[in-house]
Amino acid sequence: MTCFSEPNTAITWWLTGLPGAGKTTLAHALAAALRAQEEAVCILDGDELRSGLCQDLGFDEASRAENVRRASELARLLNANAVHAVVAMVSPAAAARAAAYTTIGVERCREIHVSTPLQVCEMRDPKGLYARARANALAQMTGVHAAYEPPASPALNIDTSQTSIDEAVQRLLSIQSPLP
Repeated sequence: MTCFSEPNTAITWWLTGLPGAGKTTLAHALAAALRAQEEAVCILDGDELRSGLCQDLGFDEASRAENVRRASELARLLNANAVHAVVAMVSPAAAARAAAYTTIGVERCREIHVSTPLQVCEMRDPKGLYARARANALAQMTGVHAAYEPPASPALNIDTSQTSIDEAVQRLLSIQSPLP
């Protein structure tokens, strides 16, 4: 028997943090765990959105806010159609994230701060972004040239340099509690 989410129980996990913090890795692991429970889920990855739906946007403050707004509209539509959304994007501005959570519905949204330290993210540098930014070949890099505003009171803080993926997924699943 397949038991997909009811429209009133689908939620959004919004994973925010510096580039290289582990957001995409966590999103894929969480989605796999939800699918193993026969839950409908869709990953909205910042890099993937920027290569398609948001390819017209730059990296200035207004473009970053619009990027977050578009992701929140997609998450809202997914949730309304009984699909969990796992958003993995830097989303550096607290105001843009707050607007996104209002769009989605604050009762449906779980803000997750992937709080891996900058030094660890730079050491990982999976896309070479930090190296390019430090060489002044990449402007407006979050954490180097552009600010990142950490969440004031996220549902969870996960430092992927201290927490295993399996443990992080269990923590993420633990805050899936049914909506009122």
